[in-house]
Amino acid sequence: MLHVGFWVLLFMLPYFFRQPIQNNKVQAHFITNEHFEIHNGISFITWIALFYLNVFFLLPHYYFKKAYRHYFVALGILLLIGSFINWATFRLLLPEIPFSFPMFIFRYVLPCVFYVAVSTAYAMFQDRIRTDRLAQERETETLKTELAFLRSQVSPHFLFNVLNNMVALARKGSDQLEPSLIKLSSLLRYMLYETTEEKVPLEKEVTYLKSYVDLQIQRFRKTMPVHIVLREPDALYEIEPMLLIPFVENAFKHGVSLDPDAAIEIELSAVKGLLQLLVRNKYKDDENEPKDKSSGIGLVNVERRLNLLYKDRHSLLINKKNGWFTVSLQLNLH
Repeated sequence: MLHVGFWVLLFMLPYFFRQPIQNNKVQAHFITNEHFEIHNGISFITWIALFYLNVFFLLPHYYFKKAYRHYFVALGILLLIGSFINWATFRLLLPEIPFSFPMFIFRYVLPCVFYVAVSTAYAMFQDRIRTDRLAQERETETLKTELAFLRSQVSPHFLFNVLNNMVALARKGSDQLEPSLIKLSSLLRYMLYETTEEKVPLEKEVTYLKSYVDLQIQRFRKTMPVHIVLREPDALYEIEPMLLIPFVENAFKHGVSLDPDAAIEIELSAVKGLLQLLVRNKYKDDENEPKDKSSGIGLVNVERRLNLLYKDRHSLLINKKNGWFTVSLQLNLH
């Protein structure tokens, strides 16, 4: 509809700006002649044909495929054919009008060149928009694929650690095994059904964190103090699912030892759109301690996800000092 409207408006422009003819009888005859109107219509159709032949045939088949020589040869032939058609109809319909070579150039060749130039600019603009859109779509799909891959790495890693906890409880014959399995099932339900969404309510993520910590406390509450403060958010916020758990998981995995001073501290709050998470655990440098091959996977992945999803809206500080391994995250949820 836009194209039709554009061509109709362009065709009507000469009639809108035509001045009344009173004294020049020759010019009046020239403009009001029925054959002249037919000639104008044929010329206009020729220009439209040149426009769309260049846009939909010559440019896609030759120019955009870098067959420049073929393009310019075909374009030259089209320009000659279009100019000749308009000239021939003029001579056929209006033989009484004087004709000259400059008139042929200015009235027939140059308009054809003009419409071809406009069509080329139009096609280049459309091709640029299409290229940018495809690039954006590819970038979006790449981002989605990468995030899905990172999530798939986090979930099995987390599950592996929790199952190890279940094995430990089973070996002890603990009466906490059954409630622990119930909590585990709720965690798995969250991982399977909630994390498929792009974002989840922050309250659900906090509940998930608390359930995970409860499972760990059931195992270590007699041997290691765990200080946890999970404050209620002051508003309804949304967050990328499974984004916070790697920090807490890492603290329990590497902060648990036979050291009587072992301890873990977890604090979380969300006020005025700013989420703050502080996770601290005691650690001991022991070169003889065997290294877990999966060590550090969670933190590496969550840092990558933060950079992908909250590139300029987060601050993450990780340091080791005075026997404490500290993770401090600030995240703008707006």
